[in-house]
Amino acid sequence: MRTPTAFRDLAPGTAGMVLVGSSVTASRSLVDAPLFAVQAVRYAAAALLLVALARAARVPLLRPRGREWLWLAGIAASGLVLFNVAVVRGVAHAEPAVIAVAVASVPILLGLVGPVLEGRRPSRRVLLAAPVVVAGAVLVEGTGRTDAAGVGWAALALGCEAGFTLLAVPVLRRHGPWGVSVHAVWLGAAMLAVLTLLFERPADLGSLRPAQWATTGYLAVMVTAVAFLLWYRTVAAVGSGRAGLLTGVAPLAAAAAGVVAGGGVPEPTVWLGLGVVVAGLAAGLRPDRAPDPAAVPAPGRAPAHPPATVSPAARRPDGAGRSRVGGPGPADAAVRTGPGPGSP
Repeated sequence: MRTPTAFRDLAPGTAGMVLVGSSVTASRSLVDAPLFAVQAVRYAAAALLLVALARAARVPLLRPRGREWLWLAGIAASGLVLFNVAVVRGVAHAEPAVIAVAVASVPILLGLVGPVLEGRRPSRRVLLAAPVVVAGAVLVEGTGRTDAAGVGWAALALGCEAGFTLLAVPVLRRHGPWGVSVHAVWLGAAMLAVLTLLFERPADLGSLRPAQWATTGYLAVMVTAVAFLLWYRTVAAVGSGRAGLLTGVAPLAAAAAGVVAGGGVPEPTVWLGLGVVVAGLAAGLRPDRAPDPAAVPAPGRAPAHPPATVSPAARRPDGAGRSRVGGPGPADAAVRTGPGPGSP
């Protein structure tokens, strides 16, 4: 019997997606700010904060080795750098809703590809629930007009959002949520700093208004340092496919943040989308059924069939004392990656 998905495993990822959704409203003040420079400052500040918190919590941060550098650099390049470029360039060719709808489709990709990377079969329940969550997100975000270039940028944004989670799968087991977050963030800051020197002027940061600096600080602390840790913790606990369904929470949080910011009462389609997303999450994340009481032998009675003989090596995961990726364990050792909270 598989271990039921506990609320405590899903709660961090849900909170992370709420923070990501709130960033949509917060980021509007940065429309006229230098893109690469502001993001470089954001991720550099988040990296310093994460390192300080890790030391305070006495969490060891391992140095990447071998191919781990490629996976971590891939997370930074896709989820932190290219995602921002795709969104900014995409809205020049398409209405924002088009990009949002593309990103909202990430649960399907994570449900299909994530379990394969984790060494197990995709969950039928998750695959059936993912389109429901996506449909609800589309109702919340709406649709819009676009051209061919806009479609291409939207597709790139979707791939980058999925990459934020999927590329973390091979390194989460060794580095954990803390290590993956720290290394991905400082690598992303370094990449964005190079892009700032190539395409922008660092001196332009001096023109930022106090409100824009406050927004940058919020993005660095809550939407990067905190949200990344929360997201990767859930990915490591429940697997990338199941955690991917939680990305449907982000558009709901964005809509709620818009109301709080004075955007008015949502239209009926938004309320309908909210209900559809909740239904999809309930279907895909509900705990596994408890074992049939009739199959459990009464006290003092032997089971109907004798247990199969298990070799000593088989009693230990992989026969070497280490859990397999996706195998049963105290934290449901399946690892996931990303968004995840991709940065807006």
